[in-house]
Amino acid sequence: MDFILQPWAWYVGGPLISISLLLYFYFGKNFGASTNFETLCTMAGAGNFSDYFKKDWKQRDFALLFVVGLIIGGFISSNFLIPEQIIDLNPTTVQELTDLGFANAGNQYFPDEIFGSEIYTSLKGFLILIISGVLIGFGTRYAGGCTSGHAITGLSSLQFPSLLAVIGFFIGGIIATWFIIPIIF
Repeated sequence: MDFILQPWAWYVGGPLISISLLLYFYFGKNFGASTNFETLCTMAGAGNFSDYFKKDWKQRDFALLFVVGLIIGGFISSNFLIPEQIIDLNPTTVQELTDLGFANAGNQYFPDEIFGSEIYTSLKGFLILIISGVLIGFGTRYAGGCTSGHAITGLSSLQFPSLLAVIGFFIGGIIATWFIIPIIF
């Protein structure tokens, strides 16, 4: 029982992702979160506002199960698979995060400064969420898919554009970590 309540090691999670991907390939489906959320927008009537969403969502009804699984998996992992909140971080990292304004650096997985309820009510938090959402939405469509689609499906099927996209994701992450986040916080 203790194994179930602990975060699973890479050698358990990795093969499970591989098996899922093989099942997607076997049934002729593509894997990627952004396409699945696109299906939800199509179902919700986004086609009334944009021709981009004028598609038959019933051809992608399997995507709904994936999104439901993401939500359930996120809930289970955040509520039952985090053994304790204390994280073994390098003291230099803790100091740098504290200097940026993170009060409990190293003492919680989900910092209140990013995931707390007050982020939704402050102007700064609201702007961060809106701008981030627009950039992510635009970026996934411009790149032809999201990080999971390119990094898992695209790289496993040896697609060169996916390699370029993943390199771009990492460069963007480095830029955000070293330059943008220190400005915001």
